[in-house]
Amino acid sequence: MKNLSLILNGVLLVAVIVLFFLVLGRGTEKAAGPVTKTGKSTSMQSLPIAYVNIDSLLLNYTFAKNANEALIKKQEDSRLTINSRARQLQVEMNEFQRKLENNAFLSRERAEAAQSEIMKKQKDLQDMDGRLSQQLMEQQQKMSEQLRDTINAFMKDFNKDGKYQMIISNTANDNILYAGKAYDITDEVVKQLNGRYSKAKK
Repeated sequence: MKNLSLILNGVLLVAVIVLFFLVLGRGTEKAAGPVTKTGKSTSMQSLPIAYVNIDSLLLNYTFAKNANEALIKKQEDSRLTINSRARQLQVEMNEFQRKLENNAFLSRERAEAAQSEIMKKQKDLQDMDGRLSQQLMEQQQKMSEQLRDTINAFMKDFNKDGKYQMIISNTANDNILYAGKAYDITDEVVKQLNGRYSKAKK
């Protein structure tokens, strides 16, 4: 009876030791995280995350450059038109002032009519300036939407193999304080975007 008790205690002790090692081993595996063994060394696996530097993309993406140049040209043309009309109006205002000072108007009514005409031209110029500014704003918004839609549609196709679980946009290091160069896919994205844009233009 005594021998049976000793045998049972021994078996229990062995079972406790085995259980202890099993629990301890499982805990160590969880703590280790995504580690892969390559030969004798171990290395961390790369996470399925990447980022695109938007500033660099906009500087190098042909569609973005062309759209931006078109916007700048329209802005310059608008300024040229407004400045030309403003100079012309200034000449007319100076002429009106000269006639007024020299009593060149035959009647008060004629002077008032000339003044009303100048005031109307001044208002028309202000309205034109507002209209052109509004058109520029609308074109800029449209360009931004086209650019965003183009990039979003491209990114879905770019990641159709599911290589990345997340692709982050980064602007002037606002979103990412630090990331390894391997996570930066900007050059690859720009190259493929330009290739697609070039084919679409043909």
